[in-house]
Amino acid sequence: MTDLKTETITGGRPGSGAHRVVALCGPYLSGKTSLLESILYATGAIGRRGSTRAGTSIGDAAAESRKRGMGTEINVASVDYLGDQWTFLDVPGSIEFQHDAFAALAVCDVAVVVCEPSPERVVALAPLLKCIEDRHIPHIIFVNKIDSAEARVRDMLAALQNVSTRKLVLRQVPIRRPTNDGGEETVGYVDLVSERAYRYKSSGASDLIEMPAEILPREAEARRELLETLSEFDDTLLEQLIEDIAPEKSLIYRDLHDEFGADKIVPVLLGAGDRENGVRRLLKTLRHDTPFAAETAKRRALVTNGTAVTECFKVLHQSHAGKLSLCRVWSGTLTEGQALGGHRIGAMLRPFGQRLDKIAEARSGELVALAKVEALSAGQTLSAAGIAPSADFPAPASPVFILSMAAKNRNDEVKLSGALHKIVEEDPSLAFEARGETHELLLKGQGEMHLKVAVDKLAGRYNVAVETATPRVAYRETIQAGVQQHARYKRQTGGHGQFADIKVEIRPLPRGSGFHFVDKVVGGVVPRNFIPAVEEGLIDCLKEGPLGQPVVDIEVKLFDGQFHAVDSSEMSFKMAARIAMSEAMPKCRPVLLEPILKVTVAGPSESTPRLQRLISGRRGQLLGYDTRAGWNGWDEVSALMPEAEIADMIVEIRSVTQGVGTFRTEFDHLQELSGRTAERIVEETKKHQAA
Repeated sequence: MTDLKTETITGGRPGSGAHRVVALCGPYLSGKTSLLESILYATGAIGRRGSTRAGTSIGDAAAESRKRGMGTEINVASVDYLGDQWTFLDVPGSIEFQHDAFAALAVCDVAVVVCEPSPERVVALAPLLKCIEDRHIPHIIFVNKIDSAEARVRDMLAALQNVSTRKLVLRQVPIRRPTNDGGEETVGYVDLVSERAYRYKSSGASDLIEMPAEILPREAEARRELLETLSEFDDTLLEQLIEDIAPEKSLIYRDLHDEFGADKIVPVLLGAGDRENGVRRLLKTLRHDTPFAAETAKRRALVTNGTAVTECFKVLHQSHAGKLSLCRVWSGTLTEGQALGGHRIGAMLRPFGQRLDKIAEARSGELVALAKVEALSAGQTLSAAGIAPSADFPAPASPVFILSMAAKNRNDEVKLSGALHKIVEEDPSLAFEARGETHELLLKGQGEMHLKVAVDKLAGRYNVAVETATPRVAYRETIQAGVQQHARYKRQTGGHGQFADIKVEIRPLPRGSGFHFVDKVVGGVVPRNFIPAVEEGLIDCLKEGPLGQPVVDIEVKLFDGQFHAVDSSEMSFKMAARIAMSEAMPKCRPVLLEPILKVTVAGPSESTPRLQRLISGRRGQLLGYDTRAGWNGWDEVSALMPEAEIADMIVEIRSVTQGVGTFRTEFDHLQELSGRTAERIVEETKKHQAA
């Protein structure tokens, strides 16, 4: 990071007009986009709430998102609320698109973690909360869909505390009433600090009501728990509680503000985003307690000196605007056409869903899209010193799902390469590579849906249609026995002929030895200048053995031969070596080798037995399991597994871990493979080569 000094942003208080950034995050189907829609409506940014089902929402408006009814990229919307400027980042909930969520968290001042009121689904929050807590981001938990909750809030709070290392502070208790079917519905809430009761409305601000008598015992209990939690950080409040003195509300609000900003407590709010219930209370909490940009920069150890410093967290490529770098301005002011660090800033745009509004300048704290700053990518800062990497920007996760792909139209291959570079720059958790062993172009990512969205982008945005398939495994073959082989190559044509005669001894080597060539020729029976040609011919044959795979772990010794003073040549001896290998290899009892990977699967501890059964069912050899370092209530299971069993394993892992499990691999060794499986692979290889 550029060496700069931290500045204080003018107007760092509510109502000052300073700009703050909020990340709305949470698992898939938690209701983030509906919550954003209600926030925009409540602040007057839109005149009518849209619907994700009808495809009229500001968020999830990309074609790929609408097609699947889920978020696939960051959605940005800026609003004015009571004199303050806010930018809300609605991030994808699926773990497959989690890099976008982590990138948004890197530049936000506060995170609102949205979840459903279901204790058994709380485990889905674990990876997200781990990232938030590791980065010490102040965050609020918003328990959404409270109107349809069946579980008790205290049970929900206990489940949330199991996945959070921070103290949770319940700010509200629900007011429930019986329904005709014998159940209960949430109709309002009691604020535990002000001790006021409110009734929800289907739209608009809640109505202040008299506190129901039946809620008083629960309200008193919950308020006492709130005060006891805060007293752990405030001796004055602790003394008042011990002496049974009712604390001033101003003291409680101050403690909530201070401990929240220091990431010591996590307020828990209730609501129903699609009905606007609890939305205004959330906005008020954000307004009073969200840190300002200078405090966020200090938390991240970003240093500024009053000059313009901006950080890119996301890149977009658009047909009409070209490359856009989504940036947070940490200090100074950016203007269109400004030269900064040797780079010219083109047009500046403020995103609002799919809309881009042109602006003349962007001040400290704002979020802006910079057009055509080609050298600036996600995870980099731009300042007077130039472009530099952000020290704490999240790195993309290792790929867990891979597809082989090829352009349907071979004339699109060059276009495909350019399009892949663009979508990978937009989403660094994607990757692609050409695999020489199997002659395939591989697309790698975080899951099946992740790669399907990438394929849709290639077709829809870049007009490159591709075909995908499961990648072929890079098998090898070796030999189990040795043999001596005599080979002669002789051709007679007009003029000089071709002649070479060699004798070689072939033997297997220990696994991992590769190929060894040994020259044991004596007496000049094969001239020295022809010996490299023999080795070259041998290596050519190793590219494809009798089983159709590259040959490894063998030694070939050249120990005798003959030559002709006129007709012998390098090409003759190269051809003789090929003949020797092709005739000898079938006699050496060739055997197929499959790559074995060391696999480490991570998931919640309660899913460990299911993960072990999953691994064993895929020909895995369990090595053991241990707690996952730094993760409360998570295990890691280690095993050796054939690469052929890995292809779609992430789908099963997530199905038994409520969508949060993951794994990493590293090559371990090659292992002999025989029987029907080997026969099937040899047959498939022959068919592929014939095609």
